[in-house]
Amino acid sequence: MIINDSLVIMAGGASSRMKRSLETAKLDSSVKNAALKLHKSLIPLGKSGKPLLYYLFKNAAKSGYSNIYLITAKENGGFEQFLAESEIPQLNVRFAVQYVPKGREKPLGTADALLQCLDQHPRLQESSFTVCNGDNLYSAGALYLLRKKRSVPHATIGYSGSGLGFTKERLTKYAVMAISHEGYLRQIIEKPDLKEMDKYLDTFNELRISMNIFSFSGTEIYPFLVNCPIHPKRDEKELPEAVRNVVAEHSMSVLCYLRSERLPDLTDAHDLRDFYL
Repeated sequence: MIINDSLVIMAGGASSRMKRSLETAKLDSSVKNAALKLHKSLIPLGKSGKPLLYYLFKNAAKSGYSNIYLITAKENGGFEQFLAESEIPQLNVRFAVQYVPKGREKPLGTADALLQCLDQHPRLQESSFTVCNGDNLYSAGALYLLRKKRSVPHATIGYSGSGLGFTKERLTKYAVMAISHEGYLRQIIEKPDLKEMDKYLDTFNELRISMNIFSFSGTEIYPFLVNCPIHPKRDEKELPEAVRNVVAEHSMSVLCYLRSERLPDLTDAHDLRDFYL
């Protein structure tokens, strides 16, 4: 098994939900102004004034990663400034730009973002790596789990719904995972109806939530990224759909590590109040 020393962070989104929610959020004007101008992973947080991306980098270094691949939009001056001005742990940071296809006004989704990253950095196509969102503060423990040697090509984290500390209503905005008794991912169910949530409880009476963090074999995942279909409603190629196709073809290829912990999340402006780092 090739050692996983690379973390791919997806930070190419437009943060549109965050910006729409600023009008009703009770925040300091300086924070609101920063949220309007910057990607949400770069917004100064709490008393420290450091952004979520700084703490994510720290956790990556603590858990043994040495390479960071940061996927951004073409206009990534804010990220370049962050790297120039911040005391970053000893990490090799490389950019990957998610270009918008001709004829579209917005990016083509997370599966496309990862595909463009692998095309721009072919080393990843021949190695194992972890990929995660840029607006969640994943713990060092969770990141370390996905570096562990394993006998299957892919892995993910199944977060317990109770451990995340979200209401059941909020959990319906995430994806629920069905996991086999042997610990393999069987299915990812996007935003299930509240009335149907209980049928996805596992043997520990827990909902297992996908927070879009995976470890992949580059060789094995690449064709599924290339062939990922466009979602008929959201008009994007989504990484969970590529994973669903992996599981449909290889039922014991994605190992699930179970974890119960809070996961700081920057979905919208109201979440900024939860950071007192």
